[in-house]
Amino acid sequence: MSGTNAASGAAPCRFAHYFVICGIDTETGLEPDELAALYQWLEADRQGRDPDTAATGENFEQSPLKRTFKSKVLAHYPENVEWNPFDQDAVNMLCMPKGLSFRTQADSREPQFHSFLITREDGSRTYGFVHTFYEEVTSPQICSAMQTLYQMHQAENPSSATPSSSSSSSSMDSLASSLDEADSPSSSSCRPAACGGYDASRDTLYVSKALCLITPMPFMHACRRFLSQVHRAVTASLPPPLPLESYVHNILYEVPLPPPGRSLKFHGVYEPIVCQRPGPGELPLADFPLGQTFPLLGVENLVQLFNCTLLEMQILLYSQDYQRLMTVAEGITTLLFPFQWQHVYVPILPASLLHFLDAPVPYLMGLQSKEGTDRSKLELPQEANLCFVDIDNHCIELPEDFPQFPNKPELIQELSEVLLRYGISPVGGAPPTSVPTSTTTLGSVSTRHPGLKSQQAMRELEDDGRNGNLGGEQLAVLELLQGNATLERLQALAKRTGVRVEALRGVGGEGEAQGGRTAVDEEELRNAKLNVQLREVFASRFTMMFADYEAFVIQSAPDLESWLTNREQMHNFDKASFLSDQPEPYLPFLSHFIETQMFATFIDNKIMSQWEEKEPLLRVFDGRIDKARLYNVRAPSLRSSNYQRCTILKESAQAIEQRLLKIDHTAIHPHLLDMKIGQGKYEQGFFPKLQSDVLSVGPTNNKWSNRTATAQRRKDRHRQQTEHLTLDNDLKEKYMQEARSLGKNLRQPKLSDLSPSVIAQTNWKFVEGLLKECRMKTKRMLVEKMGREAVELGHGEANITGLEENTLIASLCDLLERIWSHGLQVKQGKSALWSHLLHYQAREETLEQQQAESPVSNGPERRKSESSLGMPSLRESVIQDMRHIQSMGEIKTDVGRARAWIRLSLEKKLLSQHLKRLLSRQSLTKKLYKRYAFLRCEEEKEQFLFHLLSLNTVDYFCFTSVFTTIMIPYRAVIIPIKKLSNAMTTSNPWVCVSGELGDSGVRQITKNVLEMTFDCQNLGKLTTVQLGHDNSGLLAKWLVDCVMVRNEITGHTYKFPCGRWLGKGVDDGSLERVLIGELASPNADEDCGRGCRTPDMQHSPGQTRRASITLMGGRGYKPTSAQIQEAIGEAVNSICKHFHKPEKERGSLTILLCGEVGLVGALELFFHNGFKSARLFQKTVFVWDFVEKAVAYMESADQMGDMQETAEPLGLTCVSLCHYVSAINSSPRNIGKDGKFQLLVCLGARDRLLIQWLPLLVECPVIQRMYEESALLRDRTTVNDLIAVLQTLHDFPITLEASLVKGIDL
Repeated sequence: MSGTNAASGAAPCRFAHYFVICGIDTETGLEPDELAALYQWLEADRQGRDPDTAATGENFEQSPLKRTFKSKVLAHYPENVEWNPFDQDAVNMLCMPKGLSFRTQADSREPQFHSFLITREDGSRTYGFVHTFYEEVTSPQICSAMQTLYQMHQAENPSSATPSSSSSSSSMDSLASSLDEADSPSSSSCRPAACGGYDASRDTLYVSKALCLITPMPFMHACRRFLSQVHRAVTASLPPPLPLESYVHNILYEVPLPPPGRSLKFHGVYEPIVCQRPGPGELPLADFPLGQTFPLLGVENLVQLFNCTLLEMQILLYSQDYQRLMTVAEGITTLLFPFQWQHVYVPILPASLLHFLDAPVPYLMGLQSKEGTDRSKLELPQEANLCFVDIDNHCIELPEDFPQFPNKPELIQELSEVLLRYGISPVGGAPPTSVPTSTTTLGSVSTRHPGLKSQQAMRELEDDGRNGNLGGEQLAVLELLQGNATLERLQALAKRTGVRVEALRGVGGEGEAQGGRTAVDEEELRNAKLNVQLREVFASRFTMMFADYEAFVIQSAPDLESWLTNREQMHNFDKASFLSDQPEPYLPFLSHFIETQMFATFIDNKIMSQWEEKEPLLRVFDGRIDKARLYNVRAPSLRSSNYQRCTILKESAQAIEQRLLKIDHTAIHPHLLDMKIGQGKYEQGFFPKLQSDVLSVGPTNNKWSNRTATAQRRKDRHRQQTEHLTLDNDLKEKYMQEARSLGKNLRQPKLSDLSPSVIAQTNWKFVEGLLKECRMKTKRMLVEKMGREAVELGHGEANITGLEENTLIASLCDLLERIWSHGLQVKQGKSALWSHLLHYQAREETLEQQQAESPVSNGPERRKSESSLGMPSLRESVIQDMRHIQSMGEIKTDVGRARAWIRLSLEKKLLSQHLKRLLSRQSLTKKLYKRYAFLRCEEEKEQFLFHLLSLNTVDYFCFTSVFTTIMIPYRAVIIPIKKLSNAMTTSNPWVCVSGELGDSGVRQITKNVLEMTFDCQNLGKLTTVQLGHDNSGLLAKWLVDCVMVRNEITGHTYKFPCGRWLGKGVDDGSLERVLIGELASPNADEDCGRGCRTPDMQHSPGQTRRASITLMGGRGYKPTSAQIQEAIGEAVNSICKHFHKPEKERGSLTILLCGEVGLVGALELFFHNGFKSARLFQKTVFVWDFVEKAVAYMESADQMGDMQETAEPLGLTCVSLCHYVSAINSSPRNIGKDGKFQLLVCLGARDRLLIQWLPLLVECPVIQRMYEESALLRDRTTVNDLIAVLQTLHDFPITLEASLVKGIDL
């Protein structure tokens, strides 16, 4: 018992926790693989067949040599480690992901190496390293069982005597096939008669066996070398120096983990093995060679994959080779420093877990491909947000439309230079450009770095770098050079391929150069240096980008407990301020990235570090930022978008080199153990049965284990003392699990129990997670959009920018795609949502004729208020919106169409209604989705639609503002006031509609129709309408109430009030008016949540106000002086606020100038106050008349010489006023007197002349004739106040819409 305690007590500091042997259990014999049977059950369920009638693992169509048989953990030492309980099922599944495989002497039996990892629920990881080899089957029962199975197979398939590939099956079956074809280079190495066949009298049968080390840290190279030496000891002609138990006992109990910043040497069977661990200030340990990851994909592809990982997309790696999957997965996650992947992480996905690709969450998974499997046949449940990485073909398929990593070209350039320094080509699939010190690689199935036999072979490989196809002798040379680690193995390979051994000596010769260091040591040193330099390049990017992140962390909680309790409600990072502080080119990427789970966790760790010890990655990162600050003293360069290269490449490589060349610690040598004599006798080619009693107990007199055990006891005591002071650990863990949102709970599927009930439970977790994510996303979108009102209600940050809004909507699109792809029966197309919509469309279109009369949705009711104004109601249905999207030639893909449809529905406030309509066809939903799918969970589906319904309370223009180049049909309706007398006009009316993105140009309207539809490029939000006619014919006068214009796609209707005459000799004689629009709001009862809407846009002054200022005094309402001054103040204030908003958020300035409560209207009130507008000879006098008379007086005074004495600036001002008035009068447009005054005010505001013109008008003697004594314009104090208020507008660059200044030549 004490021995076990010693062993377990020291476990956290031990190099390896377990030594495991997996293989065939000769007592139970050949068993079909249960996991394969489960897989067939799942596959049958996926295809809609009855799963219970599916095959139970016995599959006589396949040759028994190609079939899956159950492997078992034959032994593991020690029995258990307290810190890392042994999970037998998981280890067995990952050691032999495809079960046992059999071979005959005719097949290739090269040993394989691969790694795996197990992620526990708390996110911690355990690594496994597996050496698989083939051992001769000596059990007569197994041989005869195989013979029987082969005869049954021949009886079922008489034609199978000839070699053929495995039976054609579904695409997912081809992935899951237990066939280890990837291991055999080509079937040409088999004898045709024997290929796939077995005859016990003639053939020798071999079965796979796996040796595995399970370690707490990823010392991949060291474990690989140890396992290959153990295997070599089994196959060598002479027995090893000591029994194998001595070496296994040594690595389990006597080899410690190297301390941080130190290196350690321990002894394998034949050679010493060295490993090193980074120091506290260095990047954490990463032993998987990036020097192999980069050439597999190419630098550009790898940077794109890195970007997708940062943005937490779904990432699927695809390769025939397990070790390649692991190398790329670990490589890409180590580059994320200081962030960590927070979601499902399964670098090797066993065949039985393929249903996990259905997961509607971000994941990073690796899938083994079968040789010859066509990618196009691979059906994946969801591809809208998937990054598919085909490692063997050196290519990746990216999702649509995601932001690029900042300074991507410069980053690629810097990485390429690092690779070239080590002789590695930055192009995917290309070989190294120079001979490395040695050509050690990950073994025959893993990533290959060819060296050089001859320039010819090199050139040919360059030519066909993508596929690495070579023929004949060159292939033999390359295979030779890609062979295994030691020279002995290379020579054995050389004999087999018939290559001269001299070529080999050229490769390995240099290896012995430095103090007896082998070529393998040199290669490991080179890999380690390259690894750290590539990682430093990425790390320095984050150090630059997040140099100031601490300034934006919000630390509001007084203690850890209250912070954890309120985690969900708290804002812990000031995103808006952070983004406003970043360089413009970085914003698209950063606005997405700061919404990810990995960034949220990073900030959580930062906040928790004030109460707890800093998380190691955070500690290193903060140290680097502090160091950068020391050198930079908050230099502006930290915030610029200029690319800054990594400056510590050299020193980081030197640190590793020093550790590997000068060993700090040497572990105890393997030694003879107190063993029973006669057991485990050496027999060449067979792994002996080890004595478990000596391997299950650690040493009791070992200095090192005693020291660590004492340290552990001290730690335990300390923990017990502090436990009552701190939050209970279980409670804390529970809080943390709940506090951090989706993805945290499920890092890896449960490997030990794979019953259908467990799978159902996993799916239930997904459903709950999706609902929670939907609640969080819609809440965030509302809070951000509501802005100021939300802040007053205590919801945190205000002022959402267009960029943030776009990011949130993009993530909503992604969430909907993931919900729609969960539990799909059969996948069709890349977008599950669009596929469902197309099915719905096909069904509905057959019913379209009957539904033409009875509307599908409550569209007409929504538009009742508008239809009463003369605008025909707009029919709204899911199908109608789909047709709009389908007619948009700019969108080429299903994913793009689905996103556009979501944006359109959101803008129309119909998203929840449309989706409810789509899901109301239950027969269709049942046909498309399995019973566990989110969309078939009734209660969750209702809640989900309710969350989406809440988005109707705010206005989005997410469709109009994104698809700016599409053609949109607009409908314009002119509504006259006296319907009978004035609907008829003999003149030819025309209209020109303007918006934030442009104008429609002049559109002629058919006489007396008063309604037209026209197509033009998206105008954005509409701002003005120019309405006019040519004054021809007898009935040329026209009294117009308003103009209505509707965007026929989004349904947005704008009302442009007029309330004035258009015609010569009536009103102000205008033939053309510029009308200012407002968005017509839907019915109040339909839109109950509008209390928090942004205020309505203002529109052009209507008839009521005009009546009060143009008709005789006493009639209508006259504002007081105080009201007029307040109106001017408000108008100027609104313009100032407009310019203080971010440029993209400002909206229309025209409305603030010419709208109902705009500057022009307020100044008109000022000029009308005390104006003598009595009708002289029945003719109305206008303010413009006063301006014209004043200008005429100035011009005549100038001619008579009265102005000569005036000061020079005043004289110039007179000239400018006269010039502007004459330009307006000589304009070809017939805009009427009020229109001319409006234009003068706008031009004066733009050119900063208003405050200079006012004193001239006040001084002019004409004022006494046309204004009463009490008029505001004749009160010097009031005029001076007005000038002071207008002076504030000089700080802003006022630009006028083209529709206002058309035809004015200054």
